[in-house]
Amino acid sequence: MSDSQVYEVDTSKHPSGLVPTLQNVVSTVNLDCRLDLKSIALQARNAEYNPKRFSAVIMRIREPKTTALIFASGKIVCTGAKNEQQSRLAARRYARIVQKLGYPEVQFKDFKVQNVVGSCDVKFTVRLEGLAHSHGNFCTYEPELFPGLIYRMKEPKVVLLVFVSGKIVLTGAKNREEIDNAFENIYPVLTEFRKRNLNYDGNEEVLAQFSMMR
Repeated sequence: MSDSQVYEVDTSKHPSGLVPTLQNVVSTVNLDCRLDLKSIALQARNAEYNPKRFSAVIMRIREPKTTALIFASGKIVCTGAKNEQQSRLAARRYARIVQKLGYPEVQFKDFKVQNVVGSCDVKFTVRLEGLAHSHGNFCTYEPELFPGLIYRMKEPKVVLLVFVSGKIVLTGAKNREEIDNAFENIYPVLTEFRKRNLNYDGNEEVLAQFSMMR
């Protein structure tokens, strides 16, 4: 199916009618054995190792398209997957690669999703100053340093970056459900601070440029 196809949104799960897109899943796993990183880097085609710059082998695979940081302790950090299932699959593939490079004792222990990053566009501009003032206990907004408002939600424990253009980035979640719940929690707040007096006729490109200028 092409990206242009329209999918019906389950409004029982997504009352806003919008579904955040997952952009990145970061996970960790323990191979439970010590590794010779130089040997791994020399044997693997898809790996690089520069111990003077970073104390891990950087390895990439195409499917799922991800990057792994492999440490001498046997710990692996896997990043770049688009969902939790992909992240687990990728971590298993990295473990299998290492195993085949001369480490038959490799285990697959303590797999854990550490961070899920999502994004969404509410399609309207947001009055960030008003939001920051009204929700001061949760917000940091310093436009001279960063154009977005940082909203630290307590439950679920997710950090949201809110831009005047209506684009939202959600990070710090442990799973897809937390991303969805955080977005549904913030959506009615954003509608409360919707800008209504801009004469841009809904031109999202102009609004995005306007947000970058702020």
